[in-house]
Amino acid sequence: MPLAIEKKKEILVNNQIHKTDTGSPEVQIALISGRLTQLNEHFKMHKKDHASRRGLLTMVAQRRRLLTYLRKNDPERYKAVLVKLGIRH
Repeated sequence: MPLAIEKKKEILVNNQIHKTDTGSPEVQIALISGRLTQLNEHFKMHKKDHASRRGLLTMVAQRRRLLTYLRKNDPERYKAVLVKLGIRH
């Protein structure tokens, strides 16, 4: 189940670098993080949903790759994303 349209727009607005930005690493990481949060809530009720758990692990790996890219290319933006999204406390 994808993110609700309103929630997705909210995430986009909060993480965009400029008005038409939809593909920067910050936006992609924020969207994946929102989806991961939603899946974690799903797993609290559906503990045996292993097919969705596989998708969750794929998304975690994708977010990790995006964070690694951002860390290598722009450490300041990387730190800002971690603080803003509350990743790696």
